[in-house]
Amino acid sequence: MNFKKLLCIPVILLVSHSTIAQKRDSIIGLNEVIIRGYKTVNGVGHLPETKDGIVYAGKKNEVILVDSLDANKALNNTRQILGRVPGLNIVETETGGFTANGIATRGLNPVQSIEMNTRQNGYNISADVYGYNEAYYLPPMEAVKSIELVRGAASLQFGSQFGGLVNYVIEDAPKNKPFEFVTSQTLGSFGLYNSFNSVGGNYKKISYYGFLQYRYMDGYRPNSQQSQLSGYGKVQYNHSDKLNFGVEYSLLRNKIKMPGGLTDEQFSKNPEQSTRSRNWLKTPWNIITAYANYIPSKTTVISLKSTYLFGSRSIVWRNEDGGAAAVDDIDPVTNQYVPREVGKQDFNNSTTELRISKQYNIGNNKATVAGGVRFSYGWFKRLGGGEGTTDSDFDLSITGNWGYDLDFTTINLAPFVENIFRLGDRFSVTPGFRFEYLNSTAKGYKTEDGVKINSKESRDRYIPLAGLGLEYKTSRNTNIYGNISQAYRPIDYGELEPFGTTSRIDPNLKDASGYNADLGYRATIKNYLNFDIGAFYLAYNDRIGTVLKNDPVTNEEYTLRTNVANSVHKGIESYVEFNLLKFINQESEFGLSIFNSFAYIDAKYTSGEFKGNRVETATETINRVGLIFNNERFSTTFQVNSVGDAFGDATNTRQSDGAVAGYIPAYTVLDLSASYRIKNFVLKLGANNLTDKQYFTRRADEYPGPGIIPSVGRSLYAGFTAKF
Repeated sequence: MNFKKLLCIPVILLVSHSTIAQKRDSIIGLNEVIIRGYKTVNGVGHLPETKDGIVYAGKKNEVILVDSLDANKALNNTRQILGRVPGLNIVETETGGFTANGIATRGLNPVQSIEMNTRQNGYNISADVYGYNEAYYLPPMEAVKSIELVRGAASLQFGSQFGGLVNYVIEDAPKNKPFEFVTSQTLGSFGLYNSFNSVGGNYKKISYYGFLQYRYMDGYRPNSQQSQLSGYGKVQYNHSDKLNFGVEYSLLRNKIKMPGGLTDEQFSKNPEQSTRSRNWLKTPWNIITAYANYIPSKTTVISLKSTYLFGSRSIVWRNEDGGAAAVDDIDPVTNQYVPREVGKQDFNNSTTELRISKQYNIGNNKATVAGGVRFSYGWFKRLGGGEGTTDSDFDLSITGNWGYDLDFTTINLAPFVENIFRLGDRFSVTPGFRFEYLNSTAKGYKTEDGVKINSKESRDRYIPLAGLGLEYKTSRNTNIYGNISQAYRPIDYGELEPFGTTSRIDPNLKDASGYNADLGYRATIKNYLNFDIGAFYLAYNDRIGTVLKNDPVTNEEYTLRTNVANSVHKGIESYVEFNLLKFINQESEFGLSIFNSFAYIDAKYTSGEFKGNRVETATETINRVGLIFNNERFSTTFQVNSVGDAFGDATNTRQSDGAVAGYIPAYTVLDLSASYRIKNFVLKLGANNLTDKQYFTRRADEYPGPGIIPSVGRSLYAGFTAKF
């Protein structure tokens, strides 16, 4: 299939129909289609200039209304739910033991979304936004109302991550109902059973919402069973139209068996095989948030959120020593397996964020200032390298001492401000500034070659970040936007500590810095056309990456995390959706849409030993094309996901002995989902990876590997949702 030609179809439609729309606009005017405060077509649109006291003017962004999508929400199928975001790279690790698949934009590292600022209802949900920015918890998509994404310019309002913001907004209590119960039950391939149940309502000035989700699956590969319980509760007191406050609590309890990674040869022979039968991971997660929203006048918004996150990750496994090819069999001499390795990590962080926005006048023009301050304190306990049992069950007991016992802390204080200066009705300029203070400490010991090395370090950093956004409304429904914003990524805990023998850490590792720039043209026209076409440029200096080395003593290959060099990521991001039937007749009961989400990403090193090489995990093209047919009761979506090739390390090697470094081939995957509504009941069914494509998106240097983590083959699902 020639995707370049297919891309041209909606682009031609875009040019012709946007021209027609603008001509009509000059004659009769166009009314905006407002859905829950967003302008969307089929549930995908853009954020307004300001929302809840936060500035989005001049920033590249998307908003996705999850309820309007046909997708496998029971399994949080990321490529169906977020696939319409152009350039979104998704790492699929479900078969290795993680169902919270990571995402990244613009050629950045997608593993556990470490380059993203991941939030739920506006507050951080990753382990430690700077020290250990990995997302082990994501809310079930059946509970998510909308997903908001902002590219690199999010660094000013939300934090310094290069990849930007992704915010999962949970459903609210139903309006004007004292009680509502929703249940959703789903069965699927590989032993999938998912049960989602929620309640919500209003009583006088109190509103409430909560859910419980239980999911179990045997898994695509042997030794990949997973069980998960997640829950959420929210109680809000609505004192008046001006003041409300409440509390939220989110939890996750899971137990995962990890089947290990594969070598290239193993994957070629049988991607469904397992190399490990004794690897386990457990991740309890808890997030408590208290908040207050105060609107003293129509022009002023004040919000306060205070969050405490406490969780842990426990792992017992036959580690990566020897790589993916190492056999985990019973020793005929001892008649036992080799002892496993045990690791435990405890995460705690407390974050408080105060935001204030004010609309004011400068002459005849309106302006908006939005600012605030964020304070966070995180502490992280890491135990590892303990000699575990020779058994196969989940057992964290160890013999002797830990191989390393380390304590980390991070203090972050960050004031920020942005101001929208409107020059007339069409043009706005939005300068912004953020100042980051970071204090990081590390103390404890680690054992190397039988020698205990004590560590006691403290480091302070002061980082100013500036940005500028521009927006020009070419018509009531179209606008040109542009911005440039600085970004910064400090070294995290995982990058400071080696884990096993097949990967090592450069002792001279330092922080990375750079900036994002965007220029684009977008619109949502009535209920039939939605587009956003733009170019980007991302400069990433002192980028931390992985290179393949040979040990001068043993001559064995190993991977090294180091400041590889500077990299530049540039390209185009394009989303176009056109509803043919709604264009012909806006009152039509039926809709027939085609959408194209396309990105070309040129991400290469511009200095150092690997100058000219492609950045690891960065694909050059990501193209997703979909066809949607719907009416009041029935909706179906067919989606083609075509993702280009990539490399597992900066050397761009094709293959390595341990399968950690190597080539990641291009792939095309087809998904089909449908739903049918009968009053308060919805029937749903679908098929993922229709052609049973064998492919992978990640080469892991540690858990859930090491080695290639295959993606899931053809799978089916069916279920229903009922609302009472």
